[in-house]
Amino acid sequence: MKKKIFGILLQLESLFLILTATVSLFFAEKDWWMFLCCAALSFTIGAVAISMNKWELRRNGMDMYRYLSRSDSFMIVALAWVLFSLIGMIPFISLADMSVTDAFFETMSAFTTTGASVISNVESLGYGLNFWRAIMQWMGGLGIVVFTFALVPSGDMRNNNIFSAEATGISLDKLSPKIGSTARRLLMVYLMLTGVCTVFYYLGPMSAFDSVCHGLTTVSTGGFSTHSASIAYFNSPYIEYVASIFMLLSSLNFGLYYYALIRRWYVIKTNEEMNGFLRIVAGFVILFVVLFQFTSRTSESAHTLPVGLEEEFRCALFHVSTIISSTGYAASKFDYVSWGNIYLMPTIFLMIVGGCAGSTSGGIKVVRLIVCLKALRNEFLKQLHPRAMLGVTLGNRVVSDDMVKRTLSFLLIYVILVLLGVSILSFMDMDTVTSLGSCISALSNVGPGAGLTGPASNFIDVHDAGKWLLSFYMLVGRLEIFTVLMLFTPAFYKK
Repeated sequence: MKKKIFGILLQLESLFLILTATVSLFFAEKDWWMFLCCAALSFTIGAVAISMNKWELRRNGMDMYRYLSRSDSFMIVALAWVLFSLIGMIPFISLADMSVTDAFFETMSAFTTTGASVISNVESLGYGLNFWRAIMQWMGGLGIVVFTFALVPSGDMRNNNIFSAEATGISLDKLSPKIGSTARRLLMVYLMLTGVCTVFYYLGPMSAFDSVCHGLTTVSTGGFSTHSASIAYFNSPYIEYVASIFMLLSSLNFGLYYYALIRRWYVIKTNEEMNGFLRIVAGFVILFVVLFQFTSRTSESAHTLPVGLEEEFRCALFHVSTIISSTGYAASKFDYVSWGNIYLMPTIFLMIVGGCAGSTSGGIKVVRLIVCLKALRNEFLKQLHPRAMLGVTLGNRVVSDDMVKRTLSFLLIYVILVLLGVSILSFMDMDTVTSLGSCISALSNVGPGAGLTGPASNFIDVHDAGKWLLSFYMLVGRLEIFTVLMLFTPAFYKK
């Protein structure tokens, strides 16, 4: 049954390639044929995979789908993202004359909604490639598998393990007993947010094409723009406020929007992760405003800082929103590297934390931070009261000990991967700040890093081996570490 699922996924990608070809043809570009050829290739490979599955079923005389194990689900999800990137990079190689390394890096960055780029002149790509970059991020934001569950009849895609292997957070929260219904409801919320965001962009100084592309990359928290200067190109406080608001909205659990639509307000009020996320945002906005006030009078780089209380607040709100949501947009006077070292560690903390589970944002997720802090508090209390029976709770729900251990293991692996990545990149003559910022940015799917890969530049000068490493880190971060790293354990291949 694995071949059938791969086939369905690849045929889904062909639909979005056809949509991109239509956009390119609408703007009278000659590139539309390349997207159409890629669509034909993706559809054909998918059709062959489905035919092979049918042949195996006739030969075996049984439906092998019922016997998909959890390890099969990990394999399907991880390889599906790689296959999507391999096909999605072909237009960049053909139309933008990029190397295989750069094209794969750009495509993986798009599908994982990281937003790290190796393209210096985005405007030269044309309408077709810019739309393809945006639509890839929009697909990856909700998730390739979630899209398939929502659009394909549930009888063909009804395995909870496949869905949960791609879902973000510490557990899978279903909005309906049927996994297909859950996916469709998430897609409905996703479409609504994207549509509203696009309209608000269009009401400002954005063209229709720009507003659509930025709507796709804002709600997916991807961060790719149709201009090299990103949001700063429009030089509009209105656009910066709209982007900030929708980046934060997209960082909340999409399930909460569905509960709001059906008026289950008690679920939203008792959501501890959302409350924690909003407190973090408010606290860091205040912190950055205070830092702007302080460093504008004492720092040598005061000319790069915002001036005036309104601009300071807007810049702080945009900075916190774009980093904690892992979007990675750049606005006017948005270069935390030039602001000074005092801004670097708060920014890296926001990169690591990220948004809420069940959203399109990256990072370790606020829910894991809450669980770890509560587990740490319990350990201190047990030192004083050894016989106390203490548990970790989220709202009205008790978190199992196994889930707490898995959360702590997740954070440990995250730290190990960052240290390992920094060590490897350092061997490639990359300074420590740049290595650290790049690894955390890739693992948290943020986009801009630090040092030479900060918001004022891109990843074009990173060594090719470093780009492959960071591409792998993007995939690991998007699929929540365990789904990908499980494939490299000997136990995975034992029956």
